[in-house]
Amino acid sequence: MNQERLQQIETPLLHIVERDVVPALGCTEPISLALAAATAAKYLGKTPSHIKAKVSPNLMKNGLGVAVPGTGMVGLPIAAAIGALGGDPEGGLEVLKLITREQVLAAKAMLEQKRVSVDIHPTEHILYSEALLFAENDWVKVVIQDQHTNVILIESNTAILFEKRENECADADPYEIFKQVSAREIFEFSCEVALDKIRFIGQAAELNRALSNEGLREDYGLHIGRTLRKQVGIGLISDDLLSRIMIETTAASDARMGGATLPAMSNSGSGNQGITATMPVVVVADYLNIDEEKRLRALFLSHLMAIYIHSKLPKLSALCAVTTASMGSCAGIAYLLTGKFETASMGICSMIGDISGIICDGAANSCAMKVSTSVASGYKAVLMALDETHVTGNEGIVEHDLDRTIDNLCAIASKSMPHIDRQVIEIMVNKPCP
Repeated sequence: MNQERLQQIETPLLHIVERDVVPALGCTEPISLALAAATAAKYLGKTPSHIKAKVSPNLMKNGLGVAVPGTGMVGLPIAAAIGALGGDPEGGLEVLKLITREQVLAAKAMLEQKRVSVDIHPTEHILYSEALLFAENDWVKVVIQDQHTNVILIESNTAILFEKRENECADADPYEIFKQVSAREIFEFSCEVALDKIRFIGQAAELNRALSNEGLREDYGLHIGRTLRKQVGIGLISDDLLSRIMIETTAASDARMGGATLPAMSNSGSGNQGITATMPVVVVADYLNIDEEKRLRALFLSHLMAIYIHSKLPKLSALCAVTTASMGSCAGIAYLLTGKFETASMGICSMIGDISGIICDGAANSCAMKVSTSVASGYKAVLMALDETHVTGNEGIVEHDLDRTIDNLCAIASKSMPHIDRQVIEIMVNKPCP
């Protein structure tokens, strides 16, 4: 890549990664509702007597069955309650970082007394959360829309305190640059950008490794990572690099989905996507004893490629997004092993030919299984590429060009899979209580 082109795309690409790779405590959909409730509580200025919340169908899907960190409970009602009683309105995706045991007990009491309700709000916005808090004769409503922390309305019984007008909500598309770059340029940029400008990405390894260690320390969720590690000890699976990638990546997802009170470094608004873009690269870099520069470039490439692919998808969809995040880590591993774009391209094409049909049926402990499946596919695809073989443009939705292949996958997710999404949501909300 020539210097003029590098300088032309440097600022917007760095901004995107700095914006989309941030710490997040807990699954980001219930956290978004917790943030709305915390913000409403700030303006209410007193302890709420009851809470009425509304969320979009997709946010309901991703909040029904996931643990809320620090509470020992799952679901959106506890997220709303603890957000209102103990959330930090300035905390962003770490809104629940400072909650106390007393606040958790008070939040659980609100639920037991049936003073918290969460309903589906019919809206065209895929990501929408609304918290309406009451105290005596006063109320405050806060609405978050389109992005997990994007407050568009703060209203009380006396006045509208803050409102983003429709034209203000439609900010300039931060991903506009992706219409002007190719996957090859994403790869080359990551290889050539000044190291000091991407050194911040090292925090992703620190946070997500700590989460992985926590997931291996004790049982969280389905404790898949610990289970696989136990099978290594028994001899039912091998102690090889693939097993280590699966175990250490999945353990981080186990801990996150199981309610661990440690932040994940997220990607595109998702902790699981951040884990999936990070841990396979970290494990391979450790195994190969890679130097710091190459390690950081591989991590940056993984996260940027994951964002690049995910930017072509709806914010929440029926396509499991850890699959696209693992395509990012596939590129990062390819860089570590060969330094060649062609290896990454073949690997991602093979992955699209392999796991493009995995659906998202809501955030839950089972997400860790999809993480393990996706990272295994990524490593397998890289090994195939090392042997100069891959799913070709003669097969299925894969084309001879990587960018066209990515566009085909994202077109299916954007145009066809919304029908699947509606069916999934209908099934989930109509399940009988156990």
